[in-house]
Amino acid sequence: MDMKKTILFVFLVALFTQTSFSNGLKKYQENFSLMGSKFEIAAIATSKEKADSAIKIAHNEIVRIERLISSWDKNSKTSLINKNAGIEPVKVPVELFNLIRRAIKVSGLSNGAFDISYASMDKIWKFDGSMTTLPSEEKIKASVSKINYKNIILNESEHTVFLKEKGMKIGFGAIGKGYAANRARKVMIENGIEGGMINAGGDLIAWGNGLNGEKWKVGIADPKKEKSYASWLELNEMAVVTSGNYERFAMINGTRYAHIIDPRTGYPVVGLKSVTIVCPDAELADALATTVFVLGQERGLALINKLDAIECVIINDKDEIITSETLKLAVK
Repeated sequence: MDMKKTILFVFLVALFTQTSFSNGLKKYQENFSLMGSKFEIAAIATSKEKADSAIKIAHNEIVRIERLISSWDKNSKTSLINKNAGIEPVKVPVELFNLIRRAIKVSGLSNGAFDISYASMDKIWKFDGSMTTLPSEEKIKASVSKINYKNIILNESEHTVFLKEKGMKIGFGAIGKGYAANRARKVMIENGIEGGMINAGGDLIAWGNGLNGEKWKVGIADPKKEKSYASWLELNEMAVVTSGNYERFAMINGTRYAHIIDPRTGYPVVGLKSVTIVCPDAELADALATTVFVLGQERGLALINKLDAIECVIINDKDEIITSETLKLAVK
């Protein structure tokens, strides 16, 4: 399951384009390459010195998290967990243990549509335009044979993680940047930044008020590309995360296959172009964006409509915009 997020349909408009505010506050922003993605960190502050200090602290926090959860760093605890799959449990920091526990909770909620053991998958799908036929059913079944969140065994008292089968791996591609965004916001608030924004490779979280005390506005891009955006919504202390398939997909026998693969079946999902999740927590929004994409329009919306303080915007392959029951969009 390719968990890489593509922020194609949602973008901040109006307020964050302002660099100077009527109350003497200014917006300061820096861009970084972190966790394999572009990060934008913005602070609303009275001085450059205060903003720069908080942005640096946020940057260092993201670097720390990357070292903790990276499956590419052979010295990380995540790599050690994967290396010891089917062999023995690995004791991990409480922070990592709790992140894995929360990921497993989303897996249970979605009946496995979200699963951090997707990293076990054999890569048999190609989304570079070279694939013209489907892989065999046998290859598809084998590709996901090691994926099963129920085989991630947690020991609460010892804070150990054990992958039951050899060849199992976990990865945080669909939840890690959201967690990093949450943490970056937290340390910036602790350092006196009452308003700002973190864009963690498309996992976006904003807090505080904007110009003249107004709420931040987020635009939903027009799928038909007739306008810059089709509608918008107002946010207050919210995260926005979008999964989309505009850039990476395969066309086989007239069917568009997204680069996001259902970890339960091994097949790419079909029927949707994008899923946007809006909720107070960037980590949860990160995980649910992929979850709803995998579940599809009907089952995905049914799940979101059962959850408190979480909203969803879906653009399907007919370019229709569908929202969760209580979400209100303003039409441009």
